[in-house]
Amino acid sequence: MANDEMFAEAAHNWDLERLYADLAEAKRQVSPRARKGLTEREKLYLRGLLCGYSPAEMARKLIQSPKGVEVYVCKTLYQYFKNMADVPNEKVGNWRNINNWLDEAGYKTKNKPSVESKLANSLPIDALVKIVDMGFDNQNTLTIDINIRLSFPSASENQGTEDLDSEDS
Repeated sequence: MANDEMFAEAAHNWDLERLYADLAEAKRQVSPRARKGLTEREKLYLRGLLCGYSPAEMARKLIQSPKGVEVYVCKTLYQYFKNMADVPNEKVGNWRNINNWLDEAGYKTKNKPSVESKLANSLPIDALVKIVDMGFDNQNTLTIDINIRLSFPSASENQGTEDLDSEDS
């Protein structure tokens, strides 16, 4: 999987373009001589943080050194966050705080659930296939009896979702 596809689900919940632009401006203030804009690696790690991954978890997924990712994120993204307007420094102290602060700052999109997420919520949460009996009636016929059990989310878990085929006007 290409790096630009890693942690791509962040784009569903966050205004990445605005966040990239605001962080690039903060980067310019922190490191005026650094390359303009965010690097691909900075964007990758940002998306990972937005998806709720710790630096160590990102390192595992990316097959990199956990300490290396942690140091890189501390020296880059954390410094940019601290330099963004309206960010209290104490709120950036830990990767867990970043999503909460960015949500409070309005970077999280308030999109309605996509068709994919609605479908995912309506799919079985547990599927069990059990072969009950199998035998040969004669040399040319194989008989297999199968029981299938599907468990779907209860109606209370789906409250607030809309019909998949309904359209807004």
